[in-house]
Order: sequence, then C-alpha cells, then structure tokens
Amino acid sequence: MPGWRSIRGRVAVVITVPICLLLVVAGLAVYGRAEALGDARTTRAEVGLSLRVQALVHQLQRERGLTNGLLGGESDFRTPLVATRERVDTALRGMRSEPAVEDVIQRHLRRLPAIRAAADKDNADRDNAGPNTADRAATLTFYTTAVDALNAVDPVADTATRTDRRLRDGLAALRELAAAKESVALERGLVNGVFAEGAFRDREYLTFTEVRATRVAALARFRQVATAPQRAALKNTFATDEAQRATAYENQARRGADGSALRADAGTWWDAMTVLVDDLYAVQQSVGDDVRDRADRLRHEAELGLAAYLVAGTLMAALVAGLAAFASRSLTRPLGALAEAAHDVARNRLPATVARIQRSPQDHEEFLPPAEPPDTSAAGPLGGATEIAAVAASLHQVEHTALHLAAQQAGLRRNTTESLANLGRRNQNLVRRQLSLITRLEQQELDPDALAELFELDHLATRMRRNAESLLVLAGQNPPRPTAAPADALEVVQSAVAEVEQYRRVLIAAVEPVRVRGHAVADVAHLLAELIENGLNFSPPTEPVEVHGWYDAEDDTYCFAVIDHGIGMPEEDKERANARLSHSGEEALLSASTRFLGHLVVGRLAHRLGEGAQVQLFDTTGGGLSALLALPGRLLAPAQAGPATPQPARPAVSSLLNGFRAGVARAEARSTQGVSS
Repeated sequence: MPGWRSIRGRVAVVITVPICLLLVVAGLAVYGRAEALGDARTTRAEVGLSLRVQALVHQLQRERGLTNGLLGGESDFRTPLVATRERVDTALRGMRSEPAVEDVIQRHLRRLPAIRAAADKDNADRDNAGPNTADRAATLTFYTTAVDALNAVDPVADTATRTDRRLRDGLAALRELAAAKESVALERGLVNGVFAEGAFRDREYLTFTEVRATRVAALARFRQVATAPQRAALKNTFATDEAQRATAYENQARRGADGSALRADAGTWWDAMTVLVDDLYAVQQSVGDDVRDRADRLRHEAELGLAAYLVAGTLMAALVAGLAAFASRSLTRPLGALAEAAHDVARNRLPATVARIQRSPQDHEEFLPPAEPPDTSAAGPLGGATEIAAVAASLHQVEHTALHLAAQQAGLRRNTTESLANLGRRNQNLVRRQLSLITRLEQQELDPDALAELFELDHLATRMRRNAESLLVLAGQNPPRPTAAPADALEVVQSAVAEVEQYRRVLIAAVEPVRVRGHAVADVAHLLAELIENGLNFSPPTEPVEVHGWYDAEDDTYCFAVIDHGIGMPEEDKERANARLSHSGEEALLSASTRFLGHLVVGRLAHRLGEGAQVQLFDTTGGGLSALLALPGRLLAPAQAGPATPQPARPAVSSLLNGFRAGVARAEARSTQGVSS
C-alpha cells in the first residue's frame, strides 16, 4: 500500500476509512430523507385518489338503494334514480385514467347497463301487472359486490405510512369509516326494498342483521383510531333527528323477523337514511382532509429535513476532513519516549498492580501512590511534547483504572442484570406484538384446520411471553402486564393453565369463588403457571395435575393447591426447595443451580405479593408432590353484586367456534396418529 511504511501514510489510511464510512452514513441519511419526501408526495396523491373512489362509491350506494326500492314496487324512486345514474356515469368516466380502479370497473361493473335495464323493465312490468324480470336480491348483490371491490382498492402504499402513526391512524379511520358507511348504505338499500314490498323475503332478514353487526364493528374500530374531533363529528351524525327517525324505522324492521307484514313508508325511510349516509360521507370527507393535511405536513417536514441533512452532511464532511489533516500532522511527532513509558507500564507496573488487586478481598480497593508521568523531554523542539504528554497521561490513567477492577465486578453484575431485564422486555414486547398479529389472523381465518394451528401458535407465543416475564422477575423487574380490575379465582387459574405446554392434562377441580385484586392477578397467574408446569414435567404423561382453590375463613386466606401424582421429591430436596421458595434475594440466585430457576421465580413472585403470601411444598397422599399457595385477605377483593348474565353468541360466531373445535379435534387426531406410528 502506498505510504504504508511511514507514520503519516498509515495515519492517512486509518483516518480515510472512517471518513468514507461517515460519508456513506450521511449518504444513506440523505437518501432516507429523499425517500421519505417521495413517499409523502405519493401518499398525498393517492389519498386524493382514495377520496375520489369514495365519491364514486357514494353515488353507487345511492343508486343501489333507489334501485332496490324500485324493484320493491316504489315507483316514486324512478325520477331520483335517473339523476343518480347520471352522476354514477360521470364518476365512472373520471376514473378511466386510473388503472387499479379501471380494472375493478371492468370486472365488476361491466354488467351495470344490463342490471339497470332489467330493473326498469321489472318496474314497467309491475305497472302493467306483468311478471317480474329482475331479482331484487341478485341486483342488491351485484351493487354490493361492486362497492366492496371499490372499497378494497387501497392505493396508499405501506412504506408511506409506516413512519408516522397519525397518518397511519388517519388512513385506518378512513377505511373503517368507509366500511361503516357501506353498511349503513347497504342497510338503506336492503330495507328500502323490504319496506316497498311490505315484508322480508328469503334470507333478507339474516342479511339485515349481518349488515348491522358489520356497521357496529366498523364504528368501534373507527373510534379506536380516530381523533377526538372525528369521534365528536361521528357522534353528532348519529344524534340528528333524521338519524333518530332512521333508528325508529330500523327497530320496526327488526320486528319483522318472522316475515310478518311491515307497514312503513319506504320514502320516509329512504329520506332519513339518505341524510345519515350523506352526513357520514361528510365525516368521511373531513377525515380525508385531515389525512391530506397530515400528508402535506409530512411532505413539508421531509423537504426541510432533506435540506438540513444535505447542509449538515456537507459541513460535517468538511469538518472531518480538516480534523483528519490536523490529526495526521500531529501524530507524526516523535513517539520514542511514549513507547518507552508504555513498555514500562505494560511490562512492570500494571501487571504488579493487577496482581495485588486480585489478591485483595473482593470489597477492598488498594491503591498505589500516584505514578510519575513518563519523561517526555526526548521530544525536544519538534513540537510533539503536548501530544505525547496527553497519550502518556492516558496510559497513566489506564494504570489507575486497573486498581478499580474489583469494584467494577459489582458494576458488571449490575449491568448484566440490567441487560437481562432489557432483553426480557424486548422479548416481551415482540411476543405481545406476535400475539396481537396471531389474534388478528384468528379473527380473519375461517378454515378450521388453519384456525387450530393458529391456536397452537397462539399458545406457544403465550408460553414464550411467560418465559420473558420470568426473566424479568429474575432480574428484579416488574413485567409490564398490569390488570386494572379484579378477577375471579377460576379466571386466574384458567389464565395460568393457558400458559403451560401440556394444558390438556390439567384438571381444574373445585375452585371456590373469590376475586383477586387487580394488581396481583398477573403475579398469581404467573406463579400458578410455574407450579403447574413443574407438576406436569415431573409426573407421568398419563396422570393429570389437579388445581384446587378454597377460602380459609379462620386465617382469612385463600389457598391454591397444585397436586401431581408423579415421582415426588426426597425430604432433603424438598427442604432445599422450600428454602428457595421462601428466599428471593440475589444470594439465592447466585448460589442456586440453573435447574431451579423456576423455584426462584416462584419465590420472587410470592415475595412481590407482599407479607402473608407464601408457597410451600408437601407430599401428596399416594405419591407425588403438592404445592400450596396461600394469599392473604388483603389481596382479595369484595365479591360482585351479582353474576353477569351471559350474552348469546351470534350465529356467525357460533358456527366459527364449532369449526374451530372441529379443527382442533382433527389436529389432535393427526398428532395421535403420528405418535402411534
């Protein structure tokens, strides 16, 4: 390498590498800001496209409702339907230049002229007392399918929203509001035809209930991500007189579930629901304007950030280049005296000092008299004395730093504990996000087999979360899993069983009703899960592990018992285990084997529950081991006034649960067959 034989050349090579890396990092930062600017601009344009799509959807929803009422026999809808069709055609022509929307139009709206013609002919046949030529349900399905396809067009890229939560929430609110508005509009069109005909036909009432449930769910999700002004606007929309009138008509329609005649004015229903749909569309436009404003602000911030990065990068490169040149000149000074001093420290003083520290007690620090700085007079008039003196002072500091090695061991142990706690929190956050993702997948999955596998994955992630919490407990940290409200003892036991691997072997016996205070629920469930897991691991795979719970009025305590019929434990081992369960200090962690970390977790959890909470191991009659957890009365909450009345499940949820249970049964059958083979 050119110049490598000289100090100046070597310093130049060493400094050039970090300068290049710095320039690369600066370039990546500038590229990131430029990419953010491009994403913000793209998002701004695509949000506008999304609002234009919603304008088309709004007109299609109106045409669907008027057409359904016309097919139901309400001829007064013919005139407004003509004007609405013209607005739909105008909106469709405006979308021809958008490829994604044009594809949806070609696939789902190419039969629109035929559907309109059939509806017009059907109405004419009704006027002439002729046969019907158009099916109202099929026509409603055609419009609904097209609207759903248009609502599914989401041109906003994920890369444009992943870095800004407000923009991401705004887009989510826009989507949920579109779903709610579609449900209201679909209900308007469906019930419009029902009121026009005078009764529900076929599966229309079931469709009516499903549409209402979809609206309620979409509005609930909207409230979760919307801002306070957006939620207030939505509340005002449903508080108008027309909305109240629509609700009254809706309640009247609900009474027609048995197919009885409905005497309601379809025109009045249409007018009230149209006002509600228009108000929802106004809220939707307001949310879209907020999203657009946020995208504009992000674009402006990205432009400013890009300019700042460019200026800062240029100044930094110039500054680093100047400092590198200065350092290169400074480091070429004579280094003879410094090398001699370094050799003396490395070969004599430092080894002797380290040996003395190692021979001293752990908590004792023994210091040498301050060492004399190395003689740098050999530098002479070459101008290197200052630099050499600075490096010599650093070496002198290294010598003194070695004197603190013993004290640093305590700091090392503390840092190790904090690192374990940090790792546990990171794992806990990742597992929590994984559980949220699995929950969403379970809600979206309809296949029983896949749902059973998702359930197993959910259970595995729950166990991983418990392991992360155990790590935090050992590190002396409080796992961030608070419980605000008290929970029943049975719920606590069920929560613990859900966090063990062989949960099918756990038999929940009689558990007397009691409520555990909210701040202790998570710790009690975690503690029981550790005890149950221990019982499952040390008992035959064919034997169940029993869980009991009862209230001891004499001592004002509530006791949980985890009973297994396994191999048991010798008396000496049981005494040592009880000692580990009753001690939670750092000494127990340092002296215990890694095989007994579960005992230490249980002991620390019991200690954290406060005075009066204790865990004790006993022999089980007939063989095995029993663990008793006693909770003092201060951890128990007053009982509720009365039992909660269970709510009946909706038909769709009930069928989903049945399918899920069948999938779990098939998965268990395959697992059994694999084990036997």
